[in-house]
Amino acid sequence: MQPEMPAADAEAEVLIVGGGPVGLTARALLERWGVRTLLVEKHRELSPFPRSRLVNVRSMEIFRQLGLAERITAAAFAPEYGRIRFRDTLHAPDFASAAMIGVDGPVPESPVTGVVTSQDRLEPVLLGAAGSPVRFGVELVDLAEADGAVTARLVEHGSGTESRVRARYVLAADGANSTVRERLGIGTEGPGAVGRVTTVVFDADLDHWSARQPAGVYLTTRGSFLPLYPEGGWALFAPTPQDPEAADWPGLVTRSLGADVPVHVRRVQHWVVNAFVAERFRHGRTLLAGDAAHAVPPAGGLGMNVGVADVHNLCWKLAGVLRGWAGPDLPATYEPERMPVARRTLGQAVENSKMMFQVQDVRREQLQADGAQAAQRVEPPWSEQYFAQLGLVLGVAYRSAAVVADGHSPTEPSGTTYVPTAQPGHRMPHLWLTDGRSTLDAFGEWFTLLTAAPVHRDPAWPLRVETLPAEHADLWGLGSRGALLVRPDGHIAARWSDGPPGEAALHDALTAVTAR
Repeated sequence: MQPEMPAADAEAEVLIVGGGPVGLTARALLERWGVRTLLVEKHRELSPFPRSRLVNVRSMEIFRQLGLAERITAAAFAPEYGRIRFRDTLHAPDFASAAMIGVDGPVPESPVTGVVTSQDRLEPVLLGAAGSPVRFGVELVDLAEADGAVTARLVEHGSGTESRVRARYVLAADGANSTVRERLGIGTEGPGAVGRVTTVVFDADLDHWSARQPAGVYLTTRGSFLPLYPEGGWALFAPTPQDPEAADWPGLVTRSLGADVPVHVRRVQHWVVNAFVAERFRHGRTLLAGDAAHAVPPAGGLGMNVGVADVHNLCWKLAGVLRGWAGPDLPATYEPERMPVARRTLGQAVENSKMMFQVQDVRREQLQADGAQAAQRVEPPWSEQYFAQLGLVLGVAYRSAAVVADGHSPTEPSGTTYVPTAQPGHRMPHLWLTDGRSTLDAFGEWFTLLTAAPVHRDPAWPLRVETLPAEHADLWGLGSRGALLVRPDGHIAARWSDGPPGEAALHDALTAVTAR
């Protein structure tokens, strides 16, 4: 990272680097706060590859807040595709399967249902959710911080034209091979590259093997087959061959199918499966999010979703500083809140991968035995709730200066079990309010005070007061006059069990949470 740069050609309050789902979500969130952003993406267009496949319940809650949930669902697969099926070949019967709880149907813990969809269907929806400038084919090559801002040097591919942008903050969502992370000298912890995979996007008539038993993923001994869109299209995920340049891709797909089926290959992409967490998520006014901060293997569909939650945590904090109702130290709470989540998520994805391999190892042993064993199903090493992982995605609890502790330690989430709680640091549980809205619908570009008692509103912060029905207050041990202060990201900032906060108590809580 160089210490100085010439004067900037343009300015933005936040420069977003990377135009994948994480960067595009950040752009939409910041625009809701009225923050001026510029997004740069080194590729010339949105990705034409399916990449991430699963939008989980928590991400869908965030997209609901942005008004996008219905559009995303409309372009996605029906809920019955929320299942993983294990087969010897695509046309063989299942020898094991697992439901994606929260995707294969609604769950009482959330007002939304996750979906199976392709990233190339999701990204256009996210791009259309905001009107701030986006520059495709433009790559950040260097950045330097000075005088309360970051100046980034950009290069336009094709013309080679250089320009400089000065921003109050840089939000780096530029992927596992992040240029920003490298220029800042931030290392990573974890295994690193753990495999090389090729995605082959192809067309073939496979409905007679899959239509009656739909799934989002068919895991076979010859690779993973994924239906891409409700109207058609498939992808094969398989280990990259030794000489990919000489590979016969239609032949490889046909051999992997285990049947002579006409195949038309449309696109091929080689990629590396990474597994790491960055040593730091923040360097001054530059913050890492998504794969730039943590690369997660695809088993369980956690990677993109944890990145979306990153920027949901971060954007309200940046907006608070930029709009003057938060102190400059508030973004420093991003790393202590999100890094533990990234580490748990990486651990869960590695565990998911081990169990996938365990199922396939057992199956290979069966096939090598006699015919009777080969006809048996494999008993999966997980419960039907396992792939819900609701504890990991809904049970996240934060410990930082942006949470007012009440003497109770936040409960560490487990991958499978989610226990709703209204303790500080936790996501506010979903409950239906009297007007048919979810408690989650009460949150937005403001703090929310949930209480049944009258309370003074402090004009120094964006704050709304919502009535908490008595039955909900009793459920969370608040009594008839208790109160919860909820952050814009839906996590509980403070709790009063014995009565609503007075003017001074509310002021002190908001001051602490926003680092004023």
